[in-house]
Amino acid sequence: MSYQVITPATEQQWEAYYNLRWEVLRKPFHRPRGSEKDAYDQVAEHRMLVDDSGHLIGVGRLHFNSAEEAQIRFMVVHPDYQAEGHGVTLVHDLELLARKQGATRMIIRSRDTTLGFYLKCGYEIKEEANTVDNPMAEHQLVKPLNPVNHIVYRPSWCQELQKTWHNEIPVSKAMAIQIFQYTGRSIELRAPLARNINVHGTMFAGSIYTLATLCGWGLIQLQQRERDVSGSIVLAEGSIQYLKPILHEPRAQVAMKDVSGTFAPLEQGKNAHLSLEVQVLDGDELGAVFNGRYVILAKREAT
Repeated sequence: MSYQVITPATEQQWEAYYNLRWEVLRKPFHRPRGSEKDAYDQVAEHRMLVDDSGHLIGVGRLHFNSAEEAQIRFMVVHPDYQAEGHGVTLVHDLELLARKQGATRMIIRSRDTTLGFYLKCGYEIKEEANTVDNPMAEHQLVKPLNPVNHIVYRPSWCQELQKTWHNEIPVSKAMAIQIFQYTGRSIELRAPLARNINVHGTMFAGSIYTLATLCGWGLIQLQQRERDVSGSIVLAEGSIQYLKPILHEPRAQVAMKDVSGTFAPLEQGKNAHLSLEVQVLDGDELGAVFNGRYVILAKREAT
C-alpha cells in the first residue's frame, strides 16, 4: 500500500476532508457541525493524505500569520491509521510548502494529547498552557525552519546517527551520505551522484550497496531507541539486485513493513535477528533492491 498527499479538489474530497476534521476534532467535544471550519480556510493551503484507492487517511491545513510565520492547524489522522507515521508525512509536506512560500518559522497549537508528537517533530514549547485548570487548553509550539532541521521526526536522533557514521565509518562521509527523512516507521537516505560517480557517469555499484546497507542499519538503530533497547548491529548477510543504472538522484528507503523479526530477545539479553528489504531509487525509478539480514548483539553483563 502506498500513500500520497494531495490537495482536495472535488466536492466529494472536500466533504470527506471537513467530515474527518469534525469527527475527530469536534464531535468528541460535543461541538456542532460547522465548528470544524474557520475564516482562515478561505486563504489557507489544504492537504489530505490518501491511499491507492483514494481512501482518506489524514488531513492538515497551512496558513500564514505573517510573511515569515506559518501555522499548521486541523491536523488529524483517522483513528484507524494512527501510529503508522502518517502524521509525520502530513507535517513534512506542510513544512515543505511553508518553506517554499518563504516561511522561516512554524507555529502549532497543541493539547496535551498530541504534545509529545510535535515535540518529537522538533517543535519547542513557546507558551505553556494551564492544563491543570483547563485540560483542553492548548500549548503554543514553535519551530524555526532552516536546512539543519528538515528532518521532521526525531531530528536530534538523526543528526547524532549521521555524525556517528561520518566519524566512525569514513566511507559514509566520503560518499556524503545524509539522512534525508525519518518518520518513526521509515527512513530515507540520500547521497549526491557527484561524490559516487564512476567512469560511465553512473553511481558506483559499491556506493549503491553501501547506501542500502546503511539505510537498513539506520532504521534498526533508530527503532532500538524508540523501544529503549540497545545492542551492536552487524550485517550478517546481504545481497543486492542491480536493476538499472542510477544517473541522477540516488536515494535509499526502507520501512518497518519491510522488516521481519523482532527486537524482543534484546530485553532478555539475547541477540535479535532482523531481515529487511531496502529499495535504492534514482528519483522515483527503482534502481536496486537490497536484502539484508542483520544481527543485533545484546549487551552482556561483565563477569
